[in-house]
Amino acid sequence: MWGDSAYSGQTEIIKEHAPKALDFTHHKATRNNPLSPAEKAKNTTKSKVRAKVEHAFLIIKRIFGFAKVRYRGLMKNANRLFVTCALANLYMVRRRLLRLQRE
Repeated sequence: MWGDSAYSGQTEIIKEHAPKALDFTHHKATRNNPLSPAEKAKNTTKSKVRAKVEHAFLIIKRIFGFAKVRYRGLMKNANRLFVTCALANLYMVRRRLLRLQRE
């Protein structure tokens, strides 16, 4: 289970409905209950992974405008999504490609 604020305070309900689900949410500290160093390290690792994944969605939505679907039909929208994902991959490695071209 991924996510943070949407699942806050619902641990018991989630365990009841999905007992084998793993908890990948951030653990929060309070004034009287600080996080242990191990919990801080886990939160840092989760944040690093989330930042890398979310960056691709930022490029797809903001730069290439895939916030809304434009066409009617699944095939047209799927085709546009695949092209947008390929362009996003090229956009993310553009500096590396330019550096290789100069050499």
